[in-house]
Amino acid sequence: MKPRLSLKGRGLQILAQREHSRSELRRKLMVHARKPAGEGEAPVDEDTAAEQVDTVLDWLQANRYLSEERFVESRIHVRAARYGNLRIKQELAQHGVALSAEVADQLKGSEAARAREVWARKFGEPPQDAAERARQMRFLAARGFSGEAIRRALQGAADEDT
Repeated sequence: MKPRLSLKGRGLQILAQREHSRSELRRKLMVHARKPAGEGEAPVDEDTAAEQVDTVLDWLQANRYLSEERFVESRIHVRAARYGNLRIKQELAQHGVALSAEVADQLKGSEAARAREVWARKFGEPPQDAAERARQMRFLAARGFSGEAIRRALQGAADEDT
């Protein structure tokens, strides 16, 4: 039987796979912190488990294994090609992280172009009637693109058609 990993070891193992937010990693480590250390032992109480996990998270952050900035960068890198700013901000908020003003400005500057690329992959040709236009707009809105980015993406499609 393999020996059980310490919380620190488990945290490092999880972070080796991909970047995590502090809240996400805390949730994953709490599951392991509550488990009994060996057979026949009682589960660890909630307060002790939370204290142990917070200590490990502080150590991981102090040693730069856990970084909110890297988490934001990786999440944006993965999501920006497919989703709009609203969706990205909402997803980061679920993880208890916010965009810096500088990163938000960069995303805002590229949102119309990203909306255009997503639109081109999905549809490729301008809408033929109002119903089709509404359907395409709903698709982009569901992906988290702003109204301005959607308007510009569809306007660009109409300009290409003429």
